[in-house]
This record gives sequence, structure tokens and C-alpha cells, in this order.
Amino acid sequence: MHLMLRNTGRGFRRAAAAAVLACLAASPALAQSDTPAEAPAEIEELAEQLSTYVFPKAGPYTPEAIVIGNARQIEGWARSAHADASAEAFAHWNAEGEIPGTCAVCHSGAGFRAFHGLDGSTPGPLESPIPVGGVVDCETCHSRGLAEIDMIALPSGVQHPAEAAEVPCLTCHTGRSSGAQVTAATADMDPDAVNAELRFINPHYKVAGATWLGGYGGIGYHYPGKTYSGRFLHAKPVATCLACHDPHALSVNEAVCLTCHQTGTPEEIRIARQSYDGSGDTAKGIAADIMANAGLLMDQMTSYAASVAGIGMVYDGGRYPYFFADANMDGVIDEAEGRPVAYNGWTPTLLRAAYNWKVVTADPGIHVHNAPYALELLYDSIESLAEAQGADFGALGLLR
Repeated sequence: MHLMLRNTGRGFRRAAAAAVLACLAASPALAQSDTPAEAPAEIEELAEQLSTYVFPKAGPYTPEAIVIGNARQIEGWARSAHADASAEAFAHWNAEGEIPGTCAVCHSGAGFRAFHGLDGSTPGPLESPIPVGGVVDCETCHSRGLAEIDMIALPSGVQHPAEAAEVPCLTCHTGRSSGAQVTAATADMDPDAVNAELRFINPHYKVAGATWLGGYGGIGYHYPGKTYSGRFLHAKPVATCLACHDPHALSVNEAVCLTCHQTGTPEEIRIARQSYDGSGDTAKGIAADIMANAGLLMDQMTSYAASVAGIGMVYDGGRYPYFFADANMDGVIDEAEGRPVAYNGWTPTLLRAAYNWKVVTADPGIHVHNAPYALELLYDSIESLAEAQGADFGALGLLR
């Protein structure tokens, strides 16, 4: 017997119970000898035990009938850069159909899991490429095995202890180069002589994890005889990545800033009462000092390239390796066979400064992550270039 009932309340339950008893009575195997007079009491008892089920108007899976507890988190992630499969970070290798193992660690959820052995494989560098199409998916940050990882190797060689929640962040946001690599590449060379063996060393992109660790992490080139600020500890409630960043939407929770600062806009926050860029303006955010000094460093680099290296330099942030040759110094990138000529006038002094400039500018939030370290790298790099050109560095009025 097939029943389709639509109703609610006690009357519905009594009718349903009566129907169930009728079915049982009709079955030879389950037939009862009860008289009709006994049925009402049994119906009342069974009716109290039945729960009401109402058939939905448009089937059992209408959106309004489904409760998703983490819908907000899913929506935030879906709109974030981590989920954008069309972004350059994930689509760069689409034409090849596969992502090299070294790149897949951070540019594919499957690659990340394979690198850390979260997929059951042996942890370590990937020997095989990973198919394209993946993003930083849910399992990248929610794999159970993350809790067993307590150490992250930085490009500098430092083994940094990390909590499970920080493992994905520090795996992929500490860059791929370090100051130690620059030191090794320029060792035992005349500091201001062009060397054809030198090539631009790129720290990579979005290196917030490394700049946050500062001199301890060693991403920047550290000039001999100088000291550098270490990990920027901020304040106790703001001691981890997730203290400020929504892990799904990646947005900054500006309410956290307002705990201590008068503004929730990070670019407007100033952490010092002195001017580092020589302007004397302490009303603006510390981000302005950093950007001003980064601009000054770029000016010093182009000036040094022309006057000392003898080959003009043009920067183009949209094309790798970013620094290109301008031999006749007309402001136009040289071309050979229809392709731009990578800068070929590197000296150790210029390479060290350009590397530090890229470290600072590769972290858009360095004014929050580690402003002291950024200012130190810029100051020392500008000083080095100014001295090599015989310029009066002191006249710039910079502070370290």
C-alpha cells in the first residue's frame, strides 16, 4: 500500500497511525486479533511516536530547505584570489597542460598536498609535474595531516617552527630566494664592475611570510656590518597570519587594527614619530615612507646603471625579468630579434640593491608585516648606490 500524506498536527499523526495499523492488519504475517474497540488506544500511542514529515513543494532539494553551516566561508573563498582558476597564478601553465613540480607546490592544491605528503606520498620536492586546473582548494588548508607538520624550511635555510594554521601561509608566502643566494652570486667580485655572469635574482611574489620574519628569515640581502630587525611580533592578539586575515576571503579584518590604532586603514597607520623619507611629515602612514624610499631607490638604481655600469636600465613590472637594457639611454627597452633584451649591465652593487627593492615591493602589505625591516633594506641599498656614485647620501635626510 502506497501512502502520500500532506498535513501537520495531531490529526495528521492520528490518521497516519491508523493507516500504518491498517497496513499491518492487512498483512497475513502481521495480522492481529485485536478487536476494533482496542484500535483507538493503539492509534493514540503510535500517533505520539510518529514525527511529522511534510513533502516540499518542489522536491526535497530546494535551496531554501538546505542549511549549509559554512556558507559564508565558502562564498568568501569562491570570491578570493585563491579560487580564481583564471588568474595568472594558476593559469600560467594552461598551454603546457601541466605545472612543473617546483611551481605546483604553491600553484596547485594537489601539488601542495604532495609536497607535504598529505596525499599519502613521501614528503619532499615534487619529481613529476601536476595537471593544470587546480587552485588553493579547501583541502589545501583543511587536510588532517597539517597538524603533524611543525617546521617550514625557508629559502634562506632557516627551519622555522610553525603551527598547523600557518603551514599553508608560510609554505607559499616566503619566496623562492634569499639574501644568502645574492651573497653567493656576487662573492669575490669587483663591486662596481659589470659582470656578464650576473643575472637578476627574483625573490618571487607575495612574500609576506618572509618579510614578517625579517632579518631572522633572511629573505633580504643584508649588507656586511649592518644589523636587521627580526620577526615583527606586533602585539599579542596579532601574532599570526589569521589574526588579521580572513583565511577564506583573504580580506583584512580592520576591526583588529582599531583595537590599538585610530584608523582601520593599514596604509594610514604610523608606528613611529620620526620621518624616514626625509620629508619630515609624520602625519602620513608609515607605508608612505616606505614607498617614497622605494621610489628613491629605483631612481638611484637607474642613475647608477647609466653612470657606473654604463648601460641604461628600464623597469617593466609586467614582463619577466622586469629589468631591461637601454644601451643608448633613450628610455626605450632594447630589442633583439623582436624580443626585449634583459638587463645585462649588472654589477654586484646594482644586483644587491635591485634584489632588495624587489623584496620590499613584492609584499604589498610590508608596512604592516615588517615596516622596520623594509626601511632598513631600503636605507642600506640607497646608501650603497649613493656612495658608489660619489653622491652626498647624508643630504637625502633619510633615517634608518
